[in-house]
Amino acid sequence: MPVLWGVSFDATAMSGVVVEFLKTAKSFTDRGYRVHLDLGYDIKADKGRFFHGYRHERVPEWVTLDRVDGVADIAGYDREFVAATLDSVRRDEPPDTDRVTAELADAMVRTWEDRGVELVMVENGTLPENVAYTKALYQAIATYGARHDLGRYVLWRDHDLMWQSEPVKYGSFPYPATPPMVNSPHVHYFALHEEAKRRTLEWMPHLRNLDVLPNTFTPPSRPGRPDFRRHFGIAPDVGLVARCTRIIPQKRIDRDLHLLALLPDTCLFVAGDTEEDPAETARLRALADELDVDVVFGGVLEPCESAGPGFSVRDLLAHADVVSFLTSYDYESYGNPIGEAIAAGVPYIASRYALYDTVYAGFEAPVLEILDHDLPTPEFARQVHELMTNAERRAEVVAHNRQLGTQTREVADDLVSTLFPPAMGADVRVSVVLPVLNEAANIEAVLASLRDQEDVDPGTYEIVLVDNNSTDDTVEIARTFAESSPVAVHVISEREQGVACARRAGMEFAVRRSRHRKDPGERFYLLSADADCRVDGRWITELLAVMDEDKAAIGVCDYYYNEEHFVGRPRLWDAIQRTLRCRAVTFSLFGGFPDGKGFAVEREAYESVGGIEIFYQLQGGRFVNHLSDDWDFGIRVRGSGHDIAYAPNSKVEINPRRVNHAIDEVISGRAYGSDGIIVMRDIRPEAPETPQTADLTEAEALQAWEFSIKDFTPKNTILPVLLTPSFLDEDAVAEFFGEDLAARLGTRIAEIKAEMSVVDFVPIHSYKTPTYRLYLEFRDEIFARLRAAVGEDIGFPPPLPECFDAVPEDRFAEFVKYYCEDRESGEAHNYFGNGGVF
Repeated sequence: MPVLWGVSFDATAMSGVVVEFLKTAKSFTDRGYRVHLDLGYDIKADKGRFFHGYRHERVPEWVTLDRVDGVADIAGYDREFVAATLDSVRRDEPPDTDRVTAELADAMVRTWEDRGVELVMVENGTLPENVAYTKALYQAIATYGARHDLGRYVLWRDHDLMWQSEPVKYGSFPYPATPPMVNSPHVHYFALHEEAKRRTLEWMPHLRNLDVLPNTFTPPSRPGRPDFRRHFGIAPDVGLVARCTRIIPQKRIDRDLHLLALLPDTCLFVAGDTEEDPAETARLRALADELDVDVVFGGVLEPCESAGPGFSVRDLLAHADVVSFLTSYDYESYGNPIGEAIAAGVPYIASRYALYDTVYAGFEAPVLEILDHDLPTPEFARQVHELMTNAERRAEVVAHNRQLGTQTREVADDLVSTLFPPAMGADVRVSVVLPVLNEAANIEAVLASLRDQEDVDPGTYEIVLVDNNSTDDTVEIARTFAESSPVAVHVISEREQGVACARRAGMEFAVRRSRHRKDPGERFYLLSADADCRVDGRWITELLAVMDEDKAAIGVCDYYYNEEHFVGRPRLWDAIQRTLRCRAVTFSLFGGFPDGKGFAVEREAYESVGGIEIFYQLQGGRFVNHLSDDWDFGIRVRGSGHDIAYAPNSKVEINPRRVNHAIDEVISGRAYGSDGIIVMRDIRPEAPETPQTADLTEAEALQAWEFSIKDFTPKNTILPVLLTPSFLDEDAVAEFFGEDLAARLGTRIAEIKAEMSVVDFVPIHSYKTPTYRLYLEFRDEIFARLRAAVGEDIGFPPPLPECFDAVPEDRFAEFVKYYCEDRESGEAHNYFGNGGVF
């Protein structure tokens, strides 16, 4: 099993830093990592634990406490050395640490080799107090990462923003004696919030790979023990204020004691190490006696994540009426106990420390204005008492804070999953990407169709479901499905709305995880599927067989509707079938273009053209995704010289709702927008679907057919030869067009390309003008060829726009150019339809 190695610069057995490490590390244990944690006893000098062995530290059973082998044997490396180097830093004098740094780095690398480390998490290390150790860590990361080709395998997170909490330690800005942060190909940096990021970049303006990763609000994994109060002698009818903290002067626990003096029948439980600062503990005990308040110093509790036999923070929170964080103004940069309270569904109270509004803006709680009132006021105590005793108010606060906390946790989880994705199965050579938005009604059946593929070993492919901000049970259903699926199912998120963004996120997720594959000649495939379309049992087998045989970069499958959904609607069914018959002919000739409902792309070809590109358009004063990312991608691949293959036996059943809920727009030629704006419409029914029985009238059926064929013909009959004129030299294509028409098309394409030489034909917005021009110039002859190849019922071209009625015949091509130049916001776009066919 691979090992995650954690390094804490805090040198405390259980602190907020360690708690947040455990939350992040837990997601990696679910992926098969063993977690080793170095608590930093041999790093931080002022905690008095240098070279002390681990004895009674409480961590979850899935964590192994560990440390760098042989560090105690490095000559001259001890707490006195670390303290002396920190004194130099305070004076802005870089200390001489080269020998110790080199030996420490060697010891780290040897230890990681011995443990089989594949991922490193550094916590609390932006401005460290141990210069030699920080430099050594950077050296070890570089050496180990290059040796094992690990890529960006280090998550380096600052918790304390140390120049915020203890600015005198680190000299003067820009901290000339402090080891600078390194732009390493192996390190991704994280700040806890935007203010920390801003200040970090103020210090290191050229730093790359820095993101905000807030602490997470992880719900407790088990209920609290019912005997907690009885064990600590706390009466069941007494109010309970919880304080989880280090017992040091900076934490201002005296404020809690003064608050307690203003609250009736209330007990304060302090969970923290009473031996860290015995003088402070004694002072607080004396103050409690003086104020005659009820205080329990309960010692260090196990973390919420622990399932051990001892009492945990979770047990305390389960019995607490409120969690307190009345801390110093300029010492804190985050406030982990507040996050624990939010996750556990307990109200909290806080002092307005310097970064409180940066971290907890929008959350609800009584907040003590400590710049105005050093100690709690009667009014503050009244607010706290109401929160502890008013059940309705408590419920409102808890619900509000939990909703905000859930959003923050999801953002953090998504970021970690994106940057450190789970390993890909050793035999996987196919990733099926499934963008999803609110498909609870369909998702299980769609996933089952992807799981139940014939003649494909379940271990050779995976499903990547990309949730695009679903608000229903889609994700829960998918996760439940994944638990029993023999095919691996990964659920990731994409926050930017749009199917194109979701498809790209899923493909990039698969690409990153597949790059380590180096077997000669092995092809890795990315497949796209739709969350409301079921694939046939041989969808993957037939699609990859054609791609492997033709060595094609893209494979395009066939699509069909179930005729049972259109019983009693023969005119509509006829229009649909004529379109799909045309598609079968042209795709057999040219390979076609990918449609998000089902296509495959070979990974190296995907990367060679830059992957899925997102285009944006203005709609109603805001930028929205252009819908045709799949078509644009195919154009870029084809235009780059790659081949596209058509797999007619690889089939996808299209959900009939695409017709049922857009038929009015299809009839009028406005299925996806107008005036050049092509965006995704929400065609999901608000209520359970009922069978559609009404057929189209003859006039409506004609309108629907003309919309479909006008959209289809330029894109599927002309565009392929525009991008790849050599098609016209192939026997089957020449036979389809006829030698004379094929020759004249080739000549005209060359003329238009020369005329429009400044235009790149690859992006989707550039192909329309020349394609529409060629359609209008050759429409009668192309329809004649379609009638000959597909059937006489294909008919004749739809009528031209009325604007051409007054155009002289000898100037027709000239005015076609003027008409089509207005392609993105004018009449030509609306005439040809707005993307999509039956």
